[in-house]
Amino acid sequence: MPVFQYRAFDRSGNDAAGILVADNPRSARDQLRAEGLVVSTLDQKSVGRSTSSWRLRAGGAQFRWTEAAYELATLLAGGVPLLKALDVVAQQSTGVFRRTLLEIRDRVAAGVGFAEALSEFPDVFDELSIRLVEVGENSGNLEQSLDRLAEFKMRWHQLRDRVIGAMVYPVFVLTFGVAATLFLMTFVMPPLLENLQETLTSLPWPTRVVQFGSEVLLNHGLIAVLVGVILAIAGGAALRSAKMRYLLDWALLRLPIFGALRTKQSLSRMALILSTLLESGLPLANALDLASRSMGNRVLNEALRSCRESLLAGGGLAESLSQSNVIPPLAVQVFSVGQESGRLEELLTRLANDYDRQVQSTTDRLASVLEPVLILVLAAMIGFVLLAIILPILEAGNVAM
Repeated sequence: MPVFQYRAFDRSGNDAAGILVADNPRSARDQLRAEGLVVSTLDQKSVGRSTSSWRLRAGGAQFRWTEAAYELATLLAGGVPLLKALDVVAQQSTGVFRRTLLEIRDRVAAGVGFAEALSEFPDVFDELSIRLVEVGENSGNLEQSLDRLAEFKMRWHQLRDRVIGAMVYPVFVLTFGVAATLFLMTFVMPPLLENLQETLTSLPWPTRVVQFGSEVLLNHGLIAVLVGVILAIAGGAALRSAKMRYLLDWALLRLPIFGALRTKQSLSRMALILSTLLESGLPLANALDLASRSMGNRVLNEALRSCRESLLAGGGLAESLSQSNVIPPLAVQVFSVGQESGRLEELLTRLANDYDRQVQSTTDRLASVLEPVLILVLAAMIGFVLLAIILPILEAGNVAM
């Protein structure tokens, strides 16, 4: 159905604007009159590919898609047709996501498949969503596929939020401490020393240390910022190279504590994706291909690609994964036992749950250790600066007496 953008005013003279779906302009005006609105302008919005500018602003709509998948699954399970379900979910949405759903609804009404319509908006719907919807359409179990998709995305968002949430307080403490130290060294220390040096022949050594740092910041701070910007730009350009990205991802996996945390977080995502795809009826080789493209780490991505190639060549999953040297023995054993017993999706779900618990436990312990350590380090750093400020003041007082 066509999409119309309108401007109108009610009987009190208040302005109103919005978007609605109607068969034609006359039907759209009738709908607005029924709501007590007097139409001033009514324009039909194009629903073709010319709306790519919407897609550039659609990043935030990805989070809304998880909720919408649950709602669509519920409506479809209750016997509501797909077109009507899309209308209902669109009415509860706003902004870019609402317009995207209306465009998708129009594509489906014109005979385009739901998965194909989703693929036209890659900024909102990732490939995992598209493939699961495609499997659901082909098998006639679209509501189950949407339900599994929503559950996967919800679990992944929760895992990611737990990791980020555990790091918020330490990062805040570190940022505040560094900002306070820079403020003392650049705004408080220079005028104070200028007055004290007229009274004192020599400054205490802590004061000289802080004075040196203050002079470096004041005289060369702009150069340091420029160098930092240049290095950041050069680093960003280097990371565009596939080889450099691979080396960086390899180094991240080798970091103490954080490397194991990153590995478990990525493997939890991989296990969830594979179990979701396998439960939806996707062949294992296709599931491995899609899971590899969904991995954020190129080393793990390469390990899954090699595993898929080995599987297509008639090899086993466990042997290929063990040769990668990045997949933990537990995960290798799960793949081996799961493939032999025919319970791979069930064991992958258990593996994902286990890694979720390990990631949560590690991040909690890490946060509990980092917080006091950071507080002690920042207290020592700020205390040293304050000591460097107080000592010459006390000495100047003694000289005056």
